[in-house]
Amino acid sequence: MKERIYYVRGTDELRKKALRAAKLVRAINMHDLEDDKGKEELIRELFGTVGESPCVEDNFHCDLGTNIHVGDHFYAGFNCTILDMAEVRIGDHCMFGPNVSLYTAGHKITPRNRNKDGYGIPITIGNDVWIGGSSVILPGVSIGDNSIVAAGSVVTKDVPSNVIVAGNPAKVLRVIEEE
Repeated sequence: MKERIYYVRGTDELRKKALRAAKLVRAINMHDLEDDKGKEELIRELFGTVGESPCVEDNFHCDLGTNIHVGDHFYAGFNCTILDMAEVRIGDHCMFGPNVSLYTAGHKITPRNRNKDGYGIPITIGNDVWIGGSSVILPGVSIGDNSIVAAGSVVTKDVPSNVIVAGNPAKVLRVIEEE
């Protein structure tokens, strides 16, 4: 089982971090479409680390931003949501289609105080990964280099390198052969 990072909702520290992120997310989503450089600066301010030439399309959302680390040439399509209560590491040359969601956050199964605290489990995505539109990546998942997540998939378990996965829950369809 992967390490869980526990948090308590409503603390002053978490509220400050979330407010900072919300302001930067709003600035990114409202930014002048012709000012790529200015938008990139906002992305760099929001995310923990950023490689070369990041692109995040409109209607992006995240919890804190500082737990998101992206490599070179990261692309997130419209309506991307990254719940980053734990670390999210994304490699170089990764592409997300529209409506892709990454969820590190989770809550207790028992109802008592479920809404007062929670946990996060890190997500890791390798290099050259393509995640198709409307896919969901759940807490604790790692996706290996060069893999493809087909549109509409729900990834509940680790994905090896060089494969195509699809479905709910996502399963390996085939191995990607070198050209």
